[in-house]
Amino acid sequence: MTGIAADEQFGYWHDLICQAFVPLTPVRKVKERGFPGSVETRDLGEVVRARIVARAQGTRHGRREVAATRGAYYFVNLQVAGDCLSWHAGIESVVTPGQFVIVDTTEPYFFDFERDWEMLSYRIPKARLEARAGYVRELLGRPMSETGPGGVVSSVMRALWRSGDLPAAAARELEQCFESAVAATAAASRQVSAEHARGPLRQAVMLYAQERLADPGLSVASVARAFSMSPRTLHNLFADTEGSFAASVRDLRLDRAAGLLAAPGSRRTVAEVGRLAGFAEPTSFTRAFRRKFGRSPREFRAGIAGRPVSRPGVRVASGERAGPSLGLAAGGERAQLR
Repeated sequence: MTGIAADEQFGYWHDLICQAFVPLTPVRKVKERGFPGSVETRDLGEVVRARIVARAQGTRHGRREVAATRGAYYFVNLQVAGDCLSWHAGIESVVTPGQFVIVDTTEPYFFDFERDWEMLSYRIPKARLEARAGYVRELLGRPMSETGPGGVVSSVMRALWRSGDLPAAAARELEQCFESAVAATAAASRQVSAEHARGPLRQAVMLYAQERLADPGLSVASVARAFSMSPRTLHNLFADTEGSFAASVRDLRLDRAAGLLAAPGSRRTVAEVGRLAGFAEPTSFTRAFRRKFGRSPREFRAGIAGRPVSRPGVRVASGERAGPSLGLAAGGERAQLR
């Protein structure tokens, strides 16, 4: 809280967290003049993301605060640093770093932090989440670990926060992905197959990769780090699909290359298109492209433009047009993702 006098910092903190979230009453636990802390918020459609860093304190959302709350929300709070002693929905628990807890703003809840702490807190309109999973109430007040189905939610929360501000279309997609992850975790808590929890995280991983296809550093290791998971966990996300993670990224890259080649008036060379799609070597790009689309990138572009294509031993009549054959892929070279 730079620029605010030490004696005024706690009062400012009180006003700040109430303005950023819902009515809350903080209680100091450390006798000192200042009260360093920060709240950073980012919208994600109707979901509001926040990162909170503060000193030891108590936080009260009692009956008086509930009565003053406008709107009905669920908060999904991921503990990043420090422990949180939580009371909510008749459950007392200790939430440790890596765990998250869900609270309902229409009911009282109390948090107690004995030392400095950090939290990622996502606010979801109550009606939106209950439309996906009416049984989400079964999770209220219960710490969810990263080692079970809750790992989907915590991984998505970390990745979404690192994504910063997003274009509106991407924000809507990722908002739904996050809500689906919470709903899937609630389903898993009812002993529904945990396989359902893979889909939302897999979707988030692929959206993350799609935004970085041209990055030569995109790899299994870099994506695993971004989502706070092991490479083995990342591979397992795709175990029930037709292709591996590497194959899925390769298909994204080839589809992007096809779009670039088909762009009207494009003057990019085949090598430039390959680089923009994430292929470092022109030969590997051409080989992979031919295996998916049945023709080389040069032949594909000529076919889109309606130009005759000359190949050894093959005659193409003037004016004959070969279609793009976008759906006639066969086999595939493994993408260079290690």
